[in-house]
Amino acid sequence: MNAAQMVSALKDKFGPAVLGTVEFRGEHTVQVTLESAKKLLKYCRDELNFDYLVDISSLDHMGQEPRFEMVYELYGYGHLQHLRVKAQIPDGEEDNVPTVSDIWATADWHEREVYDMMGIKFAGHPDLRRILMWEGYPYFPLRKEFPLAGKPSDMPEVAFTGIAPMADGPFVTSAGADDTIAAEPRSRRAID
Repeated sequence: MNAAQMVSALKDKFGPAVLGTVEFRGEHTVQVTLESAKKLLKYCRDELNFDYLVDISSLDHMGQEPRFEMVYELYGYGHLQHLRVKAQIPDGEEDNVPTVSDIWATADWHEREVYDMMGIKFAGHPDLRRILMWEGYPYFPLRKEFPLAGKPSDMPEVAFTGIAPMADGPFVTSAGADDTIAAEPRSRRAID
């Protein structure tokens, strides 16, 4: 069975829970309701043999409703097919996304990263705590309202306690370079 046939099987099995499908350049995406996502993902593993969870990520559609969306990238080593499953998070449900760490053990760290960077909490996760930022850090750096220059920190014994400078750093780039090799960051000492 190829990915297109698997998408058809999911539409037949889950009916109205499948909100839409997209095929772009041979990649198949299935948009589902958040309520059905865990059941559909378990079906993908058990019945469609997607034995490898490649990644879990999230999107911030700031200014749209619903604002957040979950993205699950699946792969099957037996059939060599890829499938993307997306589920929008209804407003106010950011603290109630079901964990899939009981389906794929690797989801544990993926979900912790989504929580740490976007503030989305996974119901039933065995150890939902920050994985990149320190405990008590009050912000979620991948949300669109987080400023590109960062926020000052009062955290002691950290390399930078203020906003990191954007200019005059140790590396420079050539924005107007003719090719990507010439535009690569280089040590400032090499060009001074």
